[in-house]
Amino acid sequence: QVQLVESGGGLVQAGGSLRLSCAASGRIFSNYAMGWFRQAPGKEREFVAALNWSGGSTRLADSVKGRFTISRDNAKNTVYLQMNTLKPEDTAVYYCSAGSVLSYFQHIARQYAYWGQGTQVTVSS
Repeated sequence: QVQLVESGGGLVQAGGSLRLSCAASGRIFSNYAMGWFRQAPGKEREFVAALNWSGGSTRLADSVKGRFTISRDNAKNTVYLQMNTLKPEDTAVYYCSAGSVLSYFQHIARQYAYWGQGTQVTVSS
Protein backbone atom coordinates (compact mmCIF):
# COMPACT_ATOMS: atom_id res chain seq x y z
CA GLN A 1 0.00 0.00 0.00
CA VAL A 2 1.00 3.58 -0.68
CA GLN A 3 -0.62 6.49 1.10
CA LEU A 4 -0.61 9.84 -0.67
CA VAL A 5 -1.34 13.22 0.89
CA GLU A 6 -1.58 16.36 -1.23
CA SER A 7 -1.00 19.89 0.04
CA GLY A 8 -0.41 23.36 -1.29
CA GLY A 9 -3.75 24.13 -2.87
CA GLY A 10 -5.57 27.38 -2.33
CA LEU A 11 -7.01 30.51 -3.87
CA VAL A 12 -4.83 32.52 -6.24
CA GLN A 13 -5.41 35.26 -8.78
CA ALA A 14 -4.98 34.62 -12.47
CA GLY A 15 -1.32 34.86 -13.43
CA GLY A 16 -0.19 33.69 -10.01
CA SER A 17 1.64 30.55 -8.93
CA LEU A 18 1.16 27.63 -6.59
CA ARG A 19 3.26 24.59 -5.76
CA LEU A 20 1.45 21.40 -4.90
CA SER A 21 3.18 18.69 -2.92
CA CYS A 22 2.31 15.04 -2.59
CA ALA A 23 3.86 13.17 0.32
CA ALA A 24 3.97 9.40 0.02
CA SER A 25 4.32 6.75 2.67
CA GLY A 26 4.10 3.00 2.69
CA ARG A 27 5.72 0.92 -0.01
CA ILE A 28 8.89 2.02 -1.72
CA PHE A 29 8.04 5.36 -3.28
CA SER A 30 10.91 5.36 -5.72
CA ASN A 31 9.53 2.29 -7.49
CA TYR A 32 6.49 4.08 -8.84
CA ALA A 33 5.58 6.46 -11.57
CA MET A 34 3.73 9.47 -10.20
CA GLY A 35 0.98 11.51 -11.76
CA TRP A 36 -1.16 14.57 -11.19
CA PHE A 37 -4.74 14.68 -12.40
CA ARG A 38 -7.46 17.25 -11.88
CA GLN A 39 -11.22 17.33 -11.85
CA ALA A 40 -13.38 20.40 -12.22
CA PRO A 41 -17.06 20.41 -11.20
CA GLY A 42 -19.18 18.58 -13.73
CA LYS A 43 -16.17 17.37 -15.69
CA GLU A 44 -14.24 14.14 -15.92
CA ARG A 45 -10.90 13.69 -14.25
CA GLU A 46 -8.16 14.77 -16.64
CA PHE A 47 -4.45 14.18 -16.89
CA VAL A 48 -2.13 17.04 -15.93
CA ALA A 49 1.42 15.68 -15.53
CA ALA A 50 3.41 12.54 -14.82
CA LEU A 51 6.95 11.37 -14.37
CA ASN A 52 8.71 8.04 -14.14
CA TRP A 53 10.37 6.53 -11.08
CA SER A 54 13.61 8.47 -11.48
CA GLY A 55 12.08 11.74 -12.62
CA GLY A 56 14.10 11.55 -15.81
CA SER A 57 11.06 11.24 -18.04
CA THR A 58 8.17 13.65 -17.69
CA ARG A 59 4.91 14.15 -19.52
CA LEU A 60 2.58 17.15 -19.48
CA ALA A 61 -0.87 17.78 -20.83
CA ASP A 62 -0.90 20.23 -23.74
CA SER A 63 -3.04 22.63 -21.71
CA VAL A 64 -0.30 23.10 -19.09
CA LYS A 65 2.89 22.86 -21.13
CA GLY A 66 5.12 25.85 -20.56
CA ARG A 67 3.31 26.71 -17.32
CA PHE A 68 3.48 23.61 -15.09
CA THR A 69 6.46 21.53 -14.04
CA ILE A 70 6.45 18.14 -12.30
CA SER A 71 9.35 16.90 -10.23
CA ARG A 72 10.08 14.43 -7.48
CA ASP A 73 12.45 14.03 -4.56
CA ASN A 74 12.77 10.34 -3.78
CA ALA A 75 14.80 11.06 -0.64
CA LYS A 76 11.78 12.95 0.72
CA ASN A 77 9.15 10.64 -0.80
CA THR A 78 7.53 13.68 -2.35
CA VAL A 79 6.37 14.73 -5.79
CA TYR A 80 5.73 18.36 -6.71
CA LEU A 81 3.64 20.22 -9.23
CA GLN A 82 4.83 23.77 -9.80
CA MET A 83 2.05 25.76 -11.41
CA ASN A 84 2.83 29.15 -12.92
CA THR A 85 0.76 31.62 -14.91
CA LEU A 86 -2.41 30.10 -13.55
CA LYS A 87 -5.66 30.59 -15.42
CA PRO A 88 -9.28 30.40 -14.19
CA GLU A 89 -9.68 27.22 -16.24
CA ASP A 90 -7.05 25.57 -14.02
CA THR A 91 -9.57 25.63 -11.18
CA ALA A 92 -10.15 22.06 -10.02
CA VAL A 93 -9.41 19.51 -7.36
CA TYR A 94 -5.92 18.20 -8.00
CA TYR A 95 -5.13 14.58 -7.26
CA CYS A 96 -1.80 12.85 -6.83
CA SER A 97 -1.45 9.28 -8.03
CA ALA A 98 1.11 6.49 -7.95
CA GLY A 99 1.52 3.20 -9.75
CA SER A 100 3.67 0.89 -11.79
CA VAL A 101 2.80 2.66 -15.02
CA LEU A 102 4.73 2.55 -18.25
CA SER A 103 5.54 5.93 -19.72
CA TYR A 104 3.24 5.35 -22.68
CA PHE A 105 0.23 4.99 -20.38
CA GLN A 106 0.96 7.66 -17.78
CA HIS A 107 -1.84 9.91 -19.01
CA ILE A 108 -4.48 7.26 -18.22
CA ALA A 109 -6.02 7.54 -14.76
CA ARG A 110 -7.07 3.91 -14.43
CA GLN A 111 -3.44 2.82 -14.78
CA TYR A 112 -2.68 4.19 -11.32
CA ALA A 113 -3.28 2.05 -8.25
CA TYR A 114 -3.01 4.68 -5.54
CA TRP A 115 -4.66 8.07 -5.14
CA GLY A 116 -4.63 10.91 -2.69
CA GLN A 117 -7.70 12.72 -1.39
CA GLY A 118 -7.11 15.79 -3.51
CA THR A 119 -6.42 19.47 -2.90
CA GLN A 120 -8.55 22.34 -4.19
CA VAL A 121 -7.01 24.92 -6.49
CA THR A 122 -9.12 27.97 -7.27
CA VAL A 123 -7.94 30.63 -9.70
CA SER A 124 -9.88 33.87 -9.72
CA SER A 125 -10.08 36.14 -12.73
